[in-house]
Amino acid sequence: MLFFNHKYRYWFALALAVYTYLSTLFCNVYSYFGMDVQWYTALGSIVVITVGTWEAGRLLYPLFHKLPQKEELIIRNLLVYWMAAGVASGLFTVAVVFAFDRLFHHAPIDLYNPLKLTLTYALLINLLFHLLHAVAYYMERYKNKQLEAEELLRMHTQAELQSIKSQVNPHFLFNNLNVLSALVMKQSQDANHFIEAFSNVYQYILRNQEKELIDLQQELDFLEPYIYLLQHRFPNSIQLNIQIAAEAKQLQVVPVALQMLVENAIKHNIVSPQQPLQIHITSSDKKTIDCSE
Repeated sequence: MLFFNHKYRYWFALALAVYTYLSTLFCNVYSYFGMDVQWYTALGSIVVITVGTWEAGRLLYPLFHKLPQKEELIIRNLLVYWMAAGVASGLFTVAVVFAFDRLFHHAPIDLYNPLKLTLTYALLINLLFHLLHAVAYYMERYKNKQLEAEELLRMHTQAELQSIKSQVNPHFLFNNLNVLSALVMKQSQDANHFIEAFSNVYQYILRNQEKELIDLQQELDFLEPYIYLLQHRFPNSIQLNIQIAAEAKQLQVVPVALQMLVENAIKHNIVSPQQPLQIHITSSDKKTIDCSE
């Protein structure tokens, strides 16, 4: 319920009432307007009106919340809410003035000045409360918009990663099946090892492609059979150097992130026995993983 349901609302209202009463004494308001009132009557009425004005805003909030919360209607809704609370506060203030007159004055007195001052006070603090509420309301909406934007960005990034994964898998499958076919045709003894590595890599991809994050250690374990496959695909053409600190291995990364980095390095560089591609994967103090050629 935002501002009007704050857990310290009564303390705030009491502090404001005491401050207002002290201000009236400092400015000699009662003597200036010829009002003969006891201190407890003045302080009590101010406290009751302050709390009552706050409660009017709090009790009317569900009605405000039921109004259409469209962006173009927010200012209109806040004005309607402020005016409705102002009417409720004004009626309550009139009732308080007459009630205090009956309770604390044995003889009839002129209520014009007390009524005018208390109504002015009630309307002013109602305006103050609703200005504070408007600030809190807009801050809450801004915070929600930020959260929505972050969620949309996360979903967009996740969709992009999923798209990249879906592109990696067919390429990976096609390339390694070609290598495997060549090994089988040559009746190479490496065929069984290649099939085992190929199975481990593809199983890892299938098992983790729906996850958002995994431990870096799992990625490093996965990279070993993956590099084995690449070395058969590009004989004597790839050299991998991994230097990851022990504490960095507990970091979380996107699944197959290292595979995509290595694949990207191969795609954008010359890979041949004459010019072997050296890939360095290192960790830094800033909890980041660097891949360089």
